[in-house]
Amino acid sequence: MELQALPSRIGQVRRIVSAQLRYWHLDPLIDRAALGVTELLTNVHQHAQPDKTCTVEIELLLDRLMVSVHDHDPRLPVVEEIDDVAPLATCGRGLAMVAAVSESWGVRPDGESGKVVWFTLPTPAAARAAAARPPRRTVLDKPAHRFTDIGPRVDLRRPEHAPARSAVVG
Repeated sequence: MELQALPSRIGQVRRIVSAQLRYWHLDPLIDRAALGVTELLTNVHQHAQPDKTCTVEIELLLDRLMVSVHDHDPRLPVVEEIDDVAPLATCGRGLAMVAAVSESWGVRPDGESGKVVWFTLPTPAAARAAAARPPRRTVLDKPAHRFTDIGPRVDLRRPEHAPARSAVVG
């Protein structure tokens, strides 16, 4: 989804991400995904130039959830050491929190005018098993015909006779 990273919109995005994760039966990931996306959108709101327009994507991969935020500011974030942040500071811990709650995270340039900041969360084993399970099949009262019962047996070694044809007119 594309949006302006304004404080009023961040709550909406959290609710949308939470609803999508419930739909995918990934409820155990909701709190960590909501925290991570909130931190990334807050960084766009506080630091991105020239505008606050960004795109949030969530992808369910084989065994992990990937959340990414694309913005139009090519400057990569500066990650401060947590020990260097003043105890009462109101900023400077966002990416450290993303790192703490996620399996992995990173940032990459996105063309010449932007970047993507992303994080991944491992999916629970139960959700992976449910997603990998084949769809339920209905059982028929009457057994299906076997392949050999469908028609007469054909001997593929002997072709059936066909009338002779000639390319010569007459």
